Amino acid sequence: MKIMILAAALVAASAMMAAAQTTPAPSTEGKMPAVATPNTKNPTAPVEGANSFTEAQAKDRIEQGGYSGVTGLKLDDKGVWQASATKDGKPVKVSLDYQGNIVAM
Repeated sequence: MKIMILAAALVAASAMMAAAQTTPAPSTEGKMPAVATPNTKNPTAPVEGANSFTEAQAKDRIEQGGYSGVTGLKLDDKGVWQASATKDGKPVKVSLDYQGNIVAM
């Protein structure tokens, strides 16, 4: 009796694994991430959109990107944070979009 129960459990487990392997993953084609992952860049950045970064979070994110002396931080009408900063001893204008992309100009 125990062998039959064990055999039935193994058959059921095998069927579940087979079903899990044939289920297709959801498509992400054409979708933009809400926040960019580290070490990736969006070639269309800065991306316009509803920005949820607070001023302090935006400044921290820019500083974590290697910029210092962040001043004049303002959220523009397109949802992109704009500021002046310094990188490698040179003054630059930087933008931070809602995805977390930092773009120097």
